[in-house]
Amino acid sequence: MLRTNLEGKLTLITGAATGIGRAAALGFAAEGAQLALVDRDADALAQTAEEARAQGVEVATATADLGTAAGIDEALTTLLGDGTAPDVLVNNVGAGSVRTFDDLSDDDWHATFELNFFSYLRTIRAVLPGMRARGTGAIVNNASDLARQPEANPVDYAASKAAVLALTKSLARSEGPAIRINAVAPGPIWTPFWTKPGGFADTLAEVHGLPPQEAVEHEMKLRQLPLERLGTAEEVANVIVFLASDLAAFVTSSVWGVDGGSVRAIV
Repeated sequence: MLRTNLEGKLTLITGAATGIGRAAALGFAAEGAQLALVDRDADALAQTAEEARAQGVEVATATADLGTAAGIDEALTTLLGDGTAPDVLVNNVGAGSVRTFDDLSDDDWHATFELNFFSYLRTIRAVLPGMRARGTGAIVNNASDLARQPEANPVDYAASKAAVLALTKSLARSEGPAIRINAVAPGPIWTPFWTKPGGFADTLAEVHGLPPQEAVEHEMKLRQLPLERLGTAEEVANVIVFLASDLAAFVTSSVWGVDGGSVRAIV
């Protein structure tokens, strides 16, 4: 029988407190992985860690703002202070809001790229030397279907996630065969990214002039989503766990759409 072989593997997950990060943490815990989790929401992160420990795995946590270089250094020093490299890195942290091109200032663009792109780049830069020295490793980057099929907005979010895909492809070529690097590209997923106050649901409500739930449903119709629903965080986490595991031993430089069919391109 095929196995993930993730038991005991040290897995570092950014943005692990809620949404896809939380679901990924619990998914890896179910496979017996040892977890290192980071998020800026201390209370929600503690809850995720408690649920993971209930599955019998070791969990270390760090609270930090990954939108800054100092925050990343702080988190990785706390979690990997002895220089230990994780077996698996899941770059998941990210944020965005629905804003038109004209709404965005240079500061807005910088803030989006600092969190959605540079946090990935800096975290990878920190763990790669140890992975290279060990001769193994798996990295999974959380991108977006908007990186592959941009909409009119949010243009800054789509551009930052497209950069994540370019980084994934480039590093997969340079770091093979020892280290596998892949990306997931979720479509609309019902997480706090959508549901929190000021999140996508609220901003779409403003854009479409509808209540939040109706605005989301209207947006899905506009996108002509074949599965006609938002996905769940667990559905994305399942693919992340797969890509990090031995089940995907011959998979690298790939972009896995978990998008309900939103992307229409053949490649």
